[in-house]
Amino acid sequence: MTERAPARLAVLISGRGSNLQAFIDASASGALNAVIAVVISNNPDAAGLHKAREAGIAALCIDHRAFASREAFDAALLEQLRSHRVELVILAGFMRILTSTFIDAFAGRLLNIHPSLLPKYPGLHTHQRALDAGDTQAGVTVHFVTPELDGGPPVIQARVPVQPGDTADSLAARVIRLEHLIYPLAAQWYVQGRLQLNDQGAYLDGKQIPATGIQYPRDVP
Repeated sequence: MTERAPARLAVLISGRGSNLQAFIDASASGALNAVIAVVISNNPDAAGLHKAREAGIAALCIDHRAFASREAFDAALLEQLRSHRVELVILAGFMRILTSTFIDAFAGRLLNIHPSLLPKYPGLHTHQRALDAGDTQAGVTVHFVTPELDGGPPVIQARVPVQPGDTADSLAARVIRLEHLIYPLAAQWYVQGRLQLNDQGAYLDGKQIPATGIQYPRDVP
């Protein structure tokens, strides 16, 4: 069997880039058969840009404030992704709502990570919302991106128990450790050709993924 060439990824960030570092590490170790072709932030002060440059990765800022519309900003993003021959886009704390201009161009090749057990708590302040609701579990979901905010088909979820005395910060600290495990794993499934999106939903190895995603680590094949 011919070994697949490393896939070319783009990682889009807005802040510190903790999930970006997980991708850098997974690529370096061989756990992820991919190279990060470019890191792009909408925030010129994003610490993740420095992480990328220190790792020898092309890193640039496209400041959304310089554009008259979301569509114009997304068009500029697309131009850079195409120039870097990107095959898969990883949203890692990218705090911009993408338009159909962008999503349609990378349909089925666009992953996001969201710090809740989707479909619970799309949007912001997820950990506090889980605490306020009295949930006994919280967690994180990797999902395909579609036009519905945080509404694309889930790929994989990881769960943590909510402990007595938890705050949003303490819960987030436990969840983020799992983010760093499951996000590169989902990307590896994609670059292996195992993970796909079609009109019926997300599929792994030709089998439809449940509506709440594959449960990590219990159901990981």
